[in-house]
Amino acid sequence: MLILWVLFLLAQSANAQLLEEKTPSNRADSLRGYLYPERSCYDINYYHLDVKLDMEQKAISGTNLFKFTATRNFTRLQFDLFANLKVEKVIYKGRALPFKREVNAVFVTFPLIKKGAKDSFMVYYSGKPIVARRAPWDGGFVFAKDAAGLPNVATACQGVGASIWWPNKDHQADEVDSMLISVTVPKGLKDVSNGRLRKVTELSNGLTRFDWFVSNPINNYDVALNVGNFVHFEDSYAGEKGKLTLDYWVLPENLERAKTQFTANVKPMLKAFEYWFGPYPFYEDGYKLVESPHLGMEHQSAVAYGNKYQNGYLGRDLSGTGWGMKWDFIVVHESGHEWFGNNITSKDIGDMWIHEGFTNYSESLFIESLFGKQAGQEYVWGTRRAIANQSPVQGPYHVNKEGSGDMYYKGGNLLNMLRVIINDDDKWRNILRGLNREFYHQTVTRNQVINYINAQSGKYLNKIFMQYLDHVNLPTLEIRFQDGKPFYRWIADVHGFDMPVKMQVKGGNYQFVHPTQNFKPLELEGATKENIIVDPNFYIGKLVY
Repeated sequence: MLILWVLFLLAQSANAQLLEEKTPSNRADSLRGYLYPERSCYDINYYHLDVKLDMEQKAISGTNLFKFTATRNFTRLQFDLFANLKVEKVIYKGRALPFKREVNAVFVTFPLIKKGAKDSFMVYYSGKPIVARRAPWDGGFVFAKDAAGLPNVATACQGVGASIWWPNKDHQADEVDSMLISVTVPKGLKDVSNGRLRKVTELSNGLTRFDWFVSNPINNYDVALNVGNFVHFEDSYAGEKGKLTLDYWVLPENLERAKTQFTANVKPMLKAFEYWFGPYPFYEDGYKLVESPHLGMEHQSAVAYGNKYQNGYLGRDLSGTGWGMKWDFIVVHESGHEWFGNNITSKDIGDMWIHEGFTNYSESLFIESLFGKQAGQEYVWGTRRAIANQSPVQGPYHVNKEGSGDMYYKGGNLLNMLRVIINDDDKWRNILRGLNREFYHQTVTRNQVINYINAQSGKYLNKIFMQYLDHVNLPTLEIRFQDGKPFYRWIADVHGFDMPVKMQVKGGNYQFVHPTQNFKPLELEGATKENIIVDPNFYIGKLVY
């Protein structure tokens, strides 16, 4: 207990150093990224999003019901909707409320709502949503056609925000507890959204409405619609929490390919991730793969799939090792987000490395589960060729801005390295499972994640996280020979950086050494300039002279 208490105190004192919170760069950024009183005054409990698609005009119209609990007394709140979409009216207790727009934020004036009150209002809206130029990266609607010329429509809005197509409290810190998604489409087409299909209603005007209910908390950017002439097949998986339903919605021309590809990848993925991370987090809502006209996205319980039924990433191995061609990247990576991104969600988009770093690392654990530990580690090493080291992994807070794309591969390498430093695979697995248990269906901060890993590992890892997340440079291990004897130290941005590292004399066994930022003798018998080898699991620079 003493060591854990000491680690806790050290973490608390260092957390102030972990990241200086940035001031919003402009009003538009802060309206989107900051929890001003008009946003923090209410906790969202339930949405009923009800939208109709006009395929000819590429337009949408509908309503969203907000049910909330007031966290303080207020007379004004903010919700979010992109300015190209019109707010027609806001209805509260049967009457229209005054509202005004500022950029993509909408401020509504209420009669006094008292702290603790449970209340609701309805937003009516319409317009032509932004069409994504290159989904899923830039975000918006995708309007495509299938092989028969029928519409195939999808949404993808991570980063840019869900308010690009529907009105909501568009901040990751407040996930809605449950949600009903109603989507009306032309007869003959189907909508597949998150959660479970509750009802299909044939309307009198040649339209069909699909009602999907999400019974678990869900972050805004995960909410999705997928419209097409889908065919459906199903399966089930005997998982840690019992029977997990598996549902697959694909275009008719791809049915047989989908059966082959999904059968080969989904159950092995679930087995690997439940072993490493704990039970699939959304048994109540099931697991779905939905064919999409874009590459893919981690839409909770309705993962979007567009990898063209092939292994690798569109047929390529991102690691260059060969291991990446033995499985379907989109099935594995986007499903990995069900644990990191959907179950555990960062409160601020500046901490998106929590989503992407852990999920990138999940790829190597999947490989390890099939081909062994060495294969998984080789995959991690191979991904380093995609790391730019040009801007920090950590993004600024309060401005809806992610860190660099290095959050994927640098994040994955950081986690693989921490596993080696902790030097106990059972403990490491319990940490990964424990994160998903401790923060089950929660939004988290960077410090919560780091402090948990510190406490469970019994190691103080803050400075390692700081170096790899907040700084561009890799720490460099400098080894200097003087009178034939080796001395070593770290060159790093973080003051007091003292990460242990494994080294060997070529042909010997790896052993931990403990450099600091001051030169000291390297106790490695028989070491020469030519025969010192650093364990390749350590993503560092090395300078020997």
